[in-house]
Amino acid sequence: MNITLWIIASVLAIAFFAAGLMKIAQPREKLAASGMAWAGDFSPGAIKAIGAVEILGALGLILPAALNVAPVLVAWAAVGLAVVMLSAAVVHARRKENQAVPVNVVLLVPAVLVAWGRFGPHSF
Repeated sequence: MNITLWIIASVLAIAFFAAGLMKIAQPREKLAASGMAWAGDFSPGAIKAIGAVEILGALGLILPAALNVAPVLVAWAAVGLAVVMLSAAVVHARRKENQAVPVNVVLLVPAVLVAWGRFGPHSF
C-alpha cells in the first residue's frame, strides 16, 4: 500500500503543480477565455494565491517524505488539497458549471485517500 500511496501522491503532485503553475503564469483574462470562466469572478491576486497554494500542496505531497523532514506534512498537504478541491466544487456548483465538478471529485478522492493513508495505517 505504501507504493500505491506514493504513486497516487506523485500523480496528484504533477496535476496540482501544473494547474498551479498555469494559474500563476497566465493572466486572468486568458484563463477565463480558455474555459475557466470562474476566473472572471476572482481577482488576479486571488487566482495567483490559489495557484501558489496548489504548487505548495504539490510540493508538500512529495518533499517532506522524500527528504525525511517532517513527513507528517504529506498528510496535511493532502488535506489542504482536498479542501481546495472541495471549495472548487462548491464554486463550480454555485456557478452552474456542472461539467467541472466531476474533475474536482476525481482530484478530491485520491487526496483524501493519501491523507487517510498517511495519517493512519501507512504513515511514515
